[in-house]
Amino acid sequence: MEHRDGKNQAASENGDRYSLRGRVFHRLRDDILNGKYADHEELREAVIAEEMGVSRTPVREAFRQLELEGLIRIIPNKGAYVTGITVKDVEDIYAIRSLLEGLCARWATEHITREQMEEMEENIYLSDFHAGKGHTEQLAELDNRFHDILYAASNSKQLEHVLREFHEYVLRFRKRTLSDTSRGRESNEEHRRIMEAIREKNADEAEKLANAHIRNAYTNMVKRGLKETCK
Repeated sequence: MEHRDGKNQAASENGDRYSLRGRVFHRLRDDILNGKYADHEELREAVIAEEMGVSRTPVREAFRQLELEGLIRIIPNKGAYVTGITVKDVEDIYAIRSLLEGLCARWATEHITREQMEEMEENIYLSDFHAGKGHTEQLAELDNRFHDILYAASNSKQLEHVLREFHEYVLRFRKRTLSDTSRGRESNEEHRRIMEAIREKNADEAEKLANAHIRNAYTNMVKRGLKETCK
C-alpha cells in the first residue's frame, strides 16, 4: 500500500509541477518587483523552498524562468542573484507600452461592449471623487482598473496579455507617481478623453490620446525621480 501511495503521490506531484512552478515564479517575481529583494542579492533555493513549503525543484524551475525575463542572473557554481528593473528597462517598457496602448485604444473603438463602456464611465466618476478627497490608494486602484477595462475592450487576448505583463513590471514606480494627487487628477482627465474618443468611435484620436497618456506618465515619473526609485 505504501508503494502504491508513493507512486500516486509522485504522479500527483509530477502533474502539479507546472502549476506549482507557476505559483512559485509569480510570487518570486512579485517579490522582486515590489522590492523585497535588493539588487544583486542572492536568492537561496533552500531558503525560498522552506519559506514557500515546496521542494527545491519548482524553485529551481522558477529561477530559470526569472532569468529568461532578465530579473535574476544565474552564475554557475555560485548562485542566483537579483538584477531587478533598471532605469533603461523602465524607459524601454514605457516606449513600447505607449505604442501598444495606442493600438489597444484603437481596437477598443471597434470592440468595446456597452457594459465595458459603462464600467469605464463609472471608473472615471469614482476617480474624480477620490481625487477630490485625496484618497491616493483608491485612486491607484481605479487607475489600474481603467487600464484593465481598456485592455479587455481591445478584444485581443495576445495584446491584453502583453500589456498586463508590462503593467505589472512598472507597478512599483506607478504607485509612487500616483501618490501625487495632482498627477492622479491629470491621469484621470486623460482617461476621460480616451474614453470619449472610444465612445465616439474616433480610432485615430483614441490611439493618439492613449499613446500620449503613457508618455505623460513616464515624463511625470522622471520628474519624480525615477533613478532614485530604481535603487
